[in-house]
Amino acid sequence: MEGYKPFGVPMRELESVILLYEEFESLRLADYENLTQAEAAKKMNISRPTFTRLYDKARKSVAKAFVEGKAIIIHGGTYITDDYWYKCDDCHKTTVSDHPVEQCDECESGKITRLDEMISSDKKD
Repeated sequence: MEGYKPFGVPMRELESVILLYEEFESLRLADYENLTQAEAAKKMNISRPTFTRLYDKARKSVAKAFVEGKAIIIHGGTYITDDYWYKCDDCHKTTVSDHPVEQCDECESGKITRLDEMISSDKKD
């Protein structure tokens, strides 16, 4: 979940586009979870117009990266989450859950890292 890059091009040779965590979340809620903008805004505890601005910026950033062959780096921004975010250290799948989990739902590995705790501690520094 740290980002994406074009296939076959070393990262050192790429320019990148920054996608803030809240922009990533807007894409996840609207396009992956299929929520309406009003539902997604409520879930993010922001106004619908603010959600629309985040979502539009996220879509334009992703489109720019795809069209211009740039990497997408996901980091930064301002957010609070009640969800539990995990990344599997074995298969690298990222999972968002409304409850704590002890193993990856993809490969059943117990080697998972809780990302939202890392984010919270990063924000305190």
